[in-house]
Amino acid sequence: MKVLVVLGLVAAAAFQVVGADDVQKQKDILYLVHKIYGDIQDADLKATANSFDPVADLGIYSDGGAAAQRLVKDLNDGKLLQQKHWFSLFNTRHRHEALLLFDVLIHCNDWAGFVGNAAYFRQKMNEGEFVYAVYVAVIHSPLAEHVVLPPLYEITPHPFTNSEVIEEAYRAKQTQTPGKFKSTFTGTKKNPEQRVAYFGEDIGLNTHHVTWHMEFPFWWDDKYGHHLDRKGENFFWVHHQLTVRFDAERLSNYLDPVGELQWHKEIVEGFAPHTTYKYGGQFPTRPDNVNFEDVDGVARIRDMTIIESRIRDAIAHGYIVDSHGKHIDINNERGIDILGDIIESSLYSPNVQYYGALHNTAHIVLGRQADPHGKYDLPPGVLEHFETATRDPSFFRLHKYMDNIFKEHKDTLTPYTKADLEFAGVSIDNVAVEGELETYFEDFEYSLINAVDDAEGIQDVAISTYVPRLNHKEFTIKLDVKSDAARLATVRIFAWPHKDNNGIEYTFDEGRWNAIELDKFWVSLSSGSNAIERKSTESGVTVPDVPSIQTLFDKAAAGGAGLTEYESATGLPNRFLLPKGNEQGLEFDLVVAVTDGDADAAVADLHQNTDYNHYGAHGVYPDKKPHGYPLDRKVPDERVFEELSNFKRIQVKVFNHGVHIEHS
Repeated sequence: MKVLVVLGLVAAAAFQVVGADDVQKQKDILYLVHKIYGDIQDADLKATANSFDPVADLGIYSDGGAAAQRLVKDLNDGKLLQQKHWFSLFNTRHRHEALLLFDVLIHCNDWAGFVGNAAYFRQKMNEGEFVYAVYVAVIHSPLAEHVVLPPLYEITPHPFTNSEVIEEAYRAKQTQTPGKFKSTFTGTKKNPEQRVAYFGEDIGLNTHHVTWHMEFPFWWDDKYGHHLDRKGENFFWVHHQLTVRFDAERLSNYLDPVGELQWHKEIVEGFAPHTTYKYGGQFPTRPDNVNFEDVDGVARIRDMTIIESRIRDAIAHGYIVDSHGKHIDINNERGIDILGDIIESSLYSPNVQYYGALHNTAHIVLGRQADPHGKYDLPPGVLEHFETATRDPSFFRLHKYMDNIFKEHKDTLTPYTKADLEFAGVSIDNVAVEGELETYFEDFEYSLINAVDDAEGIQDVAISTYVPRLNHKEFTIKLDVKSDAARLATVRIFAWPHKDNNGIEYTFDEGRWNAIELDKFWVSLSSGSNAIERKSTESGVTVPDVPSIQTLFDKAAAGGAGLTEYESATGLPNRFLLPKGNEQGLEFDLVVAVTDGDADAAVADLHQNTDYNHYGAHGVYPDKKPHGYPLDRKVPDERVFEELSNFKRIQVKVFNHGVHIEHS
């Protein structure tokens, strides 16, 4: 498994050598998912698809072929979902079938078996189920360690692209006229949420969110080959960061912080996706001021409040009760991991029967409010797909609701003392930023070639769309750190808004919960003064935007050079490191903590390894400290921090001057 754990730490080095086998694997995967609703475009792969028999030799599987036999039996019995039908991971049947294929692929002993099964089932399974199974198999299988997955918005463009633009793409194909079409965000200026649509509807953010849920799927079982370390805590942290980032974007645009959803109050903001399924109709629209209704076959609203009360009760008691009645203490730094497993809920939850699946069920309940009783037979809403969920503003209200539950737990923990936080002999003498903290908008183009159908005798033409996206100028954070001896240090950099939407300065305790993690890295300090420079492009919590499928084809054809830096899409896009800010300059508190690297590090040589330590190699998250440390617990008295020599806070401003780099 090649996963860069939650938001990553150090990007893979671009100069790594890619072997010939890896290049062939890259080509195989690209051809398997390219033009997913049509024929396989590679002649060799198509021949493999037509000749391969998944159950002819069960020796090619590590499970003796059990998974392959199950899937083939369901296929032969006509039990599988038909092709050209919508797919949703939250649909129990769809998920079961996709995981049958994943089970086959993850148990293949060699690439020939992997690609043979993938090619064979590509022609027979539902396209959405197939794409999902292949993506998670590539992410988790050691056989595909260096394969870069193409962006889903180019493989299945419909959920990400305005239906009006899709129609234009079809006309361009029919008339054989190349075209580049402008996409817009949903809604109009009459809708205040339109001001922050660039965040939730950003296709890089969509890619990050769906990729994280593929790296850490709620259905994961350790029988697939490895344990997902701190999965529940990772679930908390990645969604906490999305929530505080959304609030920072709202402050940048003169909006109040997002309010939490409440089961017995109206869903104030509606949402009109302006998108359609490739097959299955339009994504449902939800009007403003809808009251929650029970969703037939899913959950009653009273069930949701009962589950919530059980979780809050566990937090108040400081323990949860597992399925055998045993008490498990959560009143410690690892309690957040158990709580995350419960709230999601993943298969790691100690008691799904009692604590339910608050997060997963809430996504379905909220996504179905346009047709809660199935009266109109509408397809799933955007919230029932991880790749589109952030497009609905209610996503962030839902996660603010869950984030407040996590905060309730974190606030029960004993605050850190000076002894917990200090790094004796180390002091930060100065923190400075070189370069302007300035954001701007640029047009981003992506291909719609997979949005339109192929027809015999009609050639492909260049069809694409372009949409505004946020970016920022490069900057460097400079630190002067003094140490009385040579030692390993962890550098942790955060920023939180200096004032709230009413212009009232945040207290330290309020600010730290709204802190955006900008970077985390390890450095070897020498005795005496150390000048540390960290470029924004080096941030460990971000990754480059995923290249287009054509770029991946070109890189593979050229021998694979430059592919390795894109192996993980788990982090936010690097261009999203800063919130938008505004023309006056949105004030932020930039805080730096330098902590004991030897005590923090869970693996060796973190300060030297530019390849990063992948999960498959070590099986543990490299930082022993809780996510968000040292800002993850309540701070009754900020002097505890202000008196630390290894902690420094300065004020900066993030500007946005309305610059928009137009599409050429």
